[in-house]
Amino acid sequence: MKLKYSIVIGFVCSFVFGQNKHFAPGKEWKDTNGVHINAHGGGILFADGTYYWYGEFKTEGKGGNTALKGVSCYASKDLYNWKNEGIVLKVEEDRDSEITKGCIIERPKVVFNKKMGKYVMWFHLELKGCGYDAAKAAVAISDTPKGPFEFKKSYRPNKATWPIDFKDKFKNASIDEQTLKSWTPEWLKAVKNGMLVRKDFHKGQMSRDMTIYVDDDSKAYLIHSSENNLTLHISELTDDYLDFTEKWTRVEPAGHNEAPAVFKKDGIYYMITSGCTGWDPNEARSFKSKSIWGPWEALGNPCVGKDADLTFHSQSTYIFSVQGKKDQFIFMADRWNPKNPIDGTYIWLPIKITEEKPILKWFDKWNLETLAN
Repeated sequence: MKLKYSIVIGFVCSFVFGQNKHFAPGKEWKDTNGVHINAHGGGILFADGTYYWYGEFKTEGKGGNTALKGVSCYASKDLYNWKNEGIVLKVEEDRDSEITKGCIIERPKVVFNKKMGKYVMWFHLELKGCGYDAAKAAVAISDTPKGPFEFKKSYRPNKATWPIDFKDKFKNASIDEQTLKSWTPEWLKAVKNGMLVRKDFHKGQMSRDMTIYVDDDSKAYLIHSSENNLTLHISELTDDYLDFTEKWTRVEPAGHNEAPAVFKKDGIYYMITSGCTGWDPNEARSFKSKSIWGPWEALGNPCVGKDADLTFHSQSTYIFSVQGKKDQFIFMADRWNPKNPIDGTYIWLPIKITEEKPILKWFDKWNLETLAN
């Protein structure tokens, strides 16, 4: 009797855990408990044969885009079926904490630091009740990919440090920048020449939408929207991934890019971003460079086909490589639902490189096996 019971349980578990055999972009994606996955603005970590998906845990209705729980984590062996591992970075009840309940935690990304043997999470942090004025990058650490993660510190990156390629003549600009009207040619030129870099020089640079990229040499970089989302910054992290080396550069000054996602193939770095239209989707952009420090060449919209001008009604969040599949990269994006954030869905699509340009083509349904055929 006991043997039969075990067989039945094993069959049920096998059925539940093997329910998905493909990706269905934009559709409700249920975890192994039958609940829609709640990991928005997420990123992927691969460790010891398992994929971990970290994301923003959203709640229903008004206030659902603030952090009322923290950062969620799901685990998978095959990328199709995900087990809920719970909240791995919890918001705090202490009102004096920077990650108190009701703050804003966005776009969490986790990487493994070999030097320390620790898992390091970076995320965009906004202080409770302050809107998006704080514009901070924050870091937490854990001994295991399943957490718990311990909040360590938040930063305005690169305080009192100029970009590596910043011209001396722009360090002390004499123009009366306060009189310039926004979005005029004169104002845009001033932004390109570092007006907002100078403004935040002593306070530290803004950091909003962000991602982490770890290079082949284990050097890690925070790529983040800065200067009121007008310019992307690439900031090198220290060897322990917990601070900044003060080596950084600007990408597409005044280009109005956010939601960066980075990957590398055949020695070329590629980046996919979005424009800035709030919760509404827009046309994606793509770039390439032979160095993480640039120069970055604009390649245009990587999406092709119907709704390509709206990135298939989504916004980029991360790009990762599939283990055991040579040159197979997956583009992760979110279909935001600001009225009821918990219902937001996910767009996962394969990336194809054609003549050194990333291409994203829509699939209603796909998997890694059929894609290879």
